[in-house]
Amino acid sequence: MSKVVIFGASGQLGSCIKSITGDESESFYFPQTSEANILDVEGLEKLFAAHKPAYAINCAAYTAVDKAEEDSDLAEKVNVTGVKNLADQCTKHGTVLIHVSTDFVFKGAVARPLTEVDATEPISVYGQTKLDGEKAAVQTSKHFIIRTGWLYSEHGNNFVKTMLKLGAERDKLTIIADQVGTPTYAIDLAGFILTIIKQQSNAYGIYHYSNEGVTSWFDFARAVFDLSGTQVKVIPIRTDQYPTRATRPGYSVMDKSKAKETFSIEIPYWRDSLIKCIQQLG
Repeated sequence: MSKVVIFGASGQLGSCIKSITGDESESFYFPQTSEANILDVEGLEKLFAAHKPAYAINCAAYTAVDKAEEDSDLAEKVNVTGVKNLADQCTKHGTVLIHVSTDFVFKGAVARPLTEVDATEPISVYGQTKLDGEKAAVQTSKHFIIRTGWLYSEHGNNFVKTMLKLGAERDKLTIIADQVGTPTYAIDLAGFILTIIKQQSNAYGIYHYSNEGVTSWFDFARAVFDLSGTQVKVIPIRTDQYPTRATRPGYSVMDKSKAKETFSIEIPYWRDSLIKCIQQLG
């Protein structure tokens, strides 16, 4: 396998990629943040020159959705300038860039699965910076942009681990029931990224990837508690009953047809993957 360098290697998705590479680990390089800071152009030049990667996977991102509303400068630096820096190095070295984006590039006002060619209309600073990051990524001709959402796993901080923690501490929780999407097990997403690399595909472009199915945050939480045997009362609430700095898409279910057809893959149903994650956490 060709050399693959992972940026944001210590984050949730980077950790999931590391956990499934197994015997192929010598082909994958997971540098420390200090060595692979996407805002450090000189450092990136040294890293690319030393490793000459065939693929660069960008898992690095500013993901604090609400905080981004007041910290827009840093969000833009990481999600836009950092991606441009990576794209520049990929162009210079002939490296394929695999960049992870988000369903937040959409407004989420239409209740039908979103395709890669649907109009983007971010409604938050985070969403806008991620869309601008996509535009930076396409500046290098060899690119795969993967939009995902509702990411969780055994690694890092995420909704599933937060629910398990709160469920163990409280008797009652209120969870938003009118935001609809699809949970994505980061292990499954990592597997999709490795499929792209193993197939040595040149079908560059934007792809959507989440698990199959549709649910709300309320039903997602209920599934977490049911599958883990956590006894807690869950009460559904509307978005307007839980105000946040950043506005979330109301409907962010993504159409994965392009990814399934291009790479001949089957995508697991969200609840089946959640079972696996709960078992690992147990």
